[in-house]
Amino acid sequence: MKQIGVGILGFGTVGAGVADGLLRHREVMARRLGVDIALRRIADLDITTDRGVSVPAGVLTTDANSVLVDPDVQIVVETIGGTGVAKTFVLEALKNGKCVVTANKKLLAEYGQEIFDAAAKAGRDIYFGASVGGGIPIIRVLREGLAGNEIESIHGILNGTCNYILTRMENEGLAFDVVLKDAQRLGYAEANPSLDIDGFDTAHKACILAALAFGFQPKLGDIEVEGIRDLAGEDVRYAADFGYRIKLLAAISRHGDQVEVGVHPTLVPLTHMLANVNDAFNAAMVKGDLSDYTMYYGRGAGRAPTASTVIGDVGDVARNLVHGGARYGRAVPDYAEGRLSIRPAGEATSKFYIRFLVADKPGAFGTIATILGAHAVSISAASQKAGGIGNQPVPVVVLTHAAKVADLKAALKEVVASGVIGAEPVALRVL
Repeated sequence: MKQIGVGILGFGTVGAGVADGLLRHREVMARRLGVDIALRRIADLDITTDRGVSVPAGVLTTDANSVLVDPDVQIVVETIGGTGVAKTFVLEALKNGKCVVTANKKLLAEYGQEIFDAAAKAGRDIYFGASVGGGIPIIRVLREGLAGNEIESIHGILNGTCNYILTRMENEGLAFDVVLKDAQRLGYAEANPSLDIDGFDTAHKACILAALAFGFQPKLGDIEVEGIRDLAGEDVRYAADFGYRIKLLAAISRHGDQVEVGVHPTLVPLTHMLANVNDAFNAAMVKGDLSDYTMYYGRGAGRAPTASTVIGDVGDVARNLVHGGARYGRAVPDYAEGRLSIRPAGEATSKFYIRFLVADKPGAFGTIATILGAHAVSISAASQKAGGIGNQPVPVVVLTHAAKVADLKAALKEVVASGVIGAEPVALRVL
């Protein structure tokens, strides 16, 4: 049986999970794949901390270069993360004729074009199934399962930390800051959670999905990104009153020769399948012209789920090598580069939820409705909430019909200038 050697760069949570899986499941993988996958080397700056994995003598090293140049290593697994040395090592591995498997969404979102070009030039595979959705095979779905479809849209809950926070805010009526601290204590959120709660982790993943679905690489700076840091508990409650649940959604869709990509806290109808994805789970719903809607659900992070997907990629690459080299050429074909572009954020359309603190005086809400209507934003429902003691402003929540983002922003700016509200309005999208 042909033997393929693997080297791992990074021996943290994911790297240790990959090593453990490759060592424990070596025999069963060989029977299933017809290839013997041998773990040759693991490189990390710290090789003394116990990761709970029994590694054969001579496998651990602090010298990453020894992995990159080892002739017995045909596949390099990068689990370092970030865009610093990880990028250098990935490019060097490809240059040295190694295939690469990575879970690094930030690297691919920001430097994907350069890395995919390098892989194509080297004639080597680069697989990245765990970069989006952890244990969910959404990358494989877009590369293979739905390859015969024109993708129309993708909506995804792609960050387990945010989904965990939103679930507890709704179920327990807790404030964002309270749940965040608890999430940090339990290990669901990092000590510095900005990448997650400000939406950029989701945005990195959205860029990768958009590139796979539409054949061109969006730039992170060209898409609108909103997180959940400023989400108030009352908006979670008021959304529920209207029959919605708030989720942080990546929304990707094609409109002619433009692709809309964005990340926003979004009201999702309680009857929608995505509304029922709770806690730290992830899900992605894809609409293809032939397949219609399909949905993919599972754990979006963690040692075991992420390692499962990485190991699956290693198995695919190993089979490709045994049967004659790279399978895909360029990992993300740039067939639409120059033909498609990112839709300007202001041109996007959506229904909206808006919360106003309306001054307690005659005609105040009428002024708001008139301004909205003048900007082609029509109200579909409105509800006055408890509050406004004495002559204090009263919370009023409205739902709108579909409107352009630019029109809504112009309307809200004029409402603020009119002096009929007591604070900046809160506007959230509605799926």
